[in-house]
Amino acid sequence: MIAVLVRWFAAAGEAAGCPEESLQVDGTTTTGALLVQAVDAHGPQLGRVLTACSVLVDGQLDEDRTLALTPGATVDVLPPFAGG
Repeated sequence: MIAVLVRWFAAAGEAAGCPEESLQVDGTTTTGALLVQAVDAHGPQLGRVLTACSVLVDGQLDEDRTLALTPGATVDVLPPFAGG
């Protein structure tokens, strides 16, 4: 098991119920599998929000959510933002 920091922004944070959390995942976990685990923990509202989110792993965009996570990785989950 490895620890990964997940930072939930805006609506993703509201759906997760926290702005960030440390999750324990298997050492071969991908970003997509991590997000499935988070939806299982936080509920279907998070799953609905995630469909519109961008995901970055250590600052790198992971469009297809297939990056393998490494110990201490930071995953940022960013819903679309409206500018003004």
